[in-house]
Amino acid sequence: MMAGTVVPFAPWCRIATLHGDLYVGVRERMSQFALLGKRRFAPFFWTQALGAFNDNAFRNALVMLVAYQMGLSEHVASIYTNLAPALFIIPFFLFSATAGQLAEKYEKTRIIRYVKLFEIGAMGLAAYGFYTHHTSLLLVVLFMMGMHSTMFGPIKYAILPQALKNEELVGGNGLVEMGTQMAMLVGMIAGNSLMLVAGVGPLLASGATIAVAVAGYLVCRRIPPAPATAPELKFNWNMFSETARVLAITRADRAVFNAILGISWFWFFGTVLIAQLPIYTRETLGGDGSVNTLVLTLFSIGTGAGALLCERMSGRRVEIGLVPLGAFGLTAFGVDLYFARHGMATVRGLDWLGFLHSAGSWRIALDLTLIGAFAGFYVVPLFAYVQARAPREKLSRIIAGTNILNALLIVLASGFGLGLGMLGFGASQIFLAASLLNVLVAWYIFTLVPEFVMRFITWVLVNTLYRVRVDGSERIPEEGPVLLVCNHVSFMDPLLLMANLRRPMRFVMYYKIFRIPVLSFVFRTAKAIPIAGHREDPAVLQEAYDAIDAALANGEVVCIFPEGGLTGDGAIAPFRAGVEKILARRPVPVVPMALRGLWGSIWSRRDSMLGRSRLPRRFRARVELVVDAPRQPENAGAAALEARVRELRGDLA
Repeated sequence: MMAGTVVPFAPWCRIATLHGDLYVGVRERMSQFALLGKRRFAPFFWTQALGAFNDNAFRNALVMLVAYQMGLSEHVASIYTNLAPALFIIPFFLFSATAGQLAEKYEKTRIIRYVKLFEIGAMGLAAYGFYTHHTSLLLVVLFMMGMHSTMFGPIKYAILPQALKNEELVGGNGLVEMGTQMAMLVGMIAGNSLMLVAGVGPLLASGATIAVAVAGYLVCRRIPPAPATAPELKFNWNMFSETARVLAITRADRAVFNAILGISWFWFFGTVLIAQLPIYTRETLGGDGSVNTLVLTLFSIGTGAGALLCERMSGRRVEIGLVPLGAFGLTAFGVDLYFARHGMATVRGLDWLGFLHSAGSWRIALDLTLIGAFAGFYVVPLFAYVQARAPREKLSRIIAGTNILNALLIVLASGFGLGLGMLGFGASQIFLAASLLNVLVAWYIFTLVPEFVMRFITWVLVNTLYRVRVDGSERIPEEGPVLLVCNHVSFMDPLLLMANLRRPMRFVMYYKIFRIPVLSFVFRTAKAIPIAGHREDPAVLQEAYDAIDAALANGEVVCIFPEGGLTGDGAIAPFRAGVEKILARRPVPVVPMALRGLWGSIWSRRDSMLGRSRLPRRFRARVELVVDAPRQPENAGAAALEARVRELRGDLA
């Protein structure tokens, strides 16, 4: 369960005539499933899914062989089954740093082909081991499969930013997580089932794993080239010093590192859950092997569904606001799973159908599915965040560092489960302990990086009150300093922009709005810049100009509302000369934008003007954000920008 084996829209266009000019806004909103029809993604998707299948099919076939077909004593069989996970995980500690270097220095698809050829050789050895019942050889193969996953891991997540556009990262990661979960599940079932077929089990398991390995190699040959991101990198063959260097690179960016800690905690939580499920199934649910398969299926389906929903819920952006939602769900439904049933089963040997007909079973099934779904909400945005924020030339090594930390947390999770078991905790009590511990870990991570909670608050508020359609967000440059100018209609304008534009931005806002309770936390965390009028507080005004210039000099995006305040009548007020002062001091590209449909909403001044209380009259109101092409600073005077924003807004205030 490591990097190699982790977790309806229609195209539309709008043409509108605005003040005599033809404005064309075209935005293609493809389903993430459309990526499965594209060569830049589909061959890679199937390659990693087939690899995840084989990892799990081989491991489970090995366990079935040792536990049920070799006539070993319970003590000896237990030694082998407990040794197997350690042999698979050791390569992640030893070779992750080397794998990260290879993925940076060399073209990635060539490495993938070598890795898949290695897998074919390993499965060939496994076939001989299955046929001869050569347990030592099979344990060597298990170590080799750990190496296979170790080498593939840094490529798996580093290749996605090269193959996908930024707006496709969440959907692509969701598909990868879904495909991996389903492949893992099918692999586990296939490995168990094939090995247990009387007389020909080893032959069937061998044939299946070799066939899948060959299929993986043939598919990987269709992956388009992925050029080296750091071809000049000096290779370090010392795995220990390189591991230390990779971990230092991983820790360099605090926000990225804390996202990685969140990913590693996901593996801790998942390992505890998966490790306890067989005992939970037998002792608490009173089920047989088919019930164990059912609960694994529910968890896997939930994780896959949650991963796929991330794109729709995030609006195709890297939305880390989903991470606190995922953390909350893991704890809430983990705790409910304990209270749903935590005593010893009074009936034993139930099959899956008998379990579903027993009292309270559907609540347990729902809890397991939703734990999986919220796990998807939790981990997919974190992976996408790391991919989007980490330097491209270091991403493979950062993923390698992530795998090392994941491996460490998996080992700690095993110790956590074993330790609590020795203290007399049952499986359901261990679930409860992990769920409560999740609260402390989440609190720690979110305290270190308040941006997670800030984005969560923004996501909840905006998606509760509005349905936002964005035209032209891709026109905002992906890199470098940019000044955004927009009309100002409501107190929610900064949150709307923050929630619907991909690049992080610094807002310049009236200092009294900046101090609004609750929202003040969001604005401070987003590093908004408070500003006051010259007559109100000239010192605050000068500090604002200095902060704007420093942000632009640092290559950041700054957004201003040049009207100087909220509209009082729905019309766009004249733009003030502050925008010209900013550009005179720091000439940068300027992007005009317009918000449409906000006048009359609960947070506009229409209620105040009419003397009505601010009560919500329509939730999920339709709002539009129109983004224009960047302008050079010499063509971005206040009057010209005001005229363009008026055109973009049109008659829909």
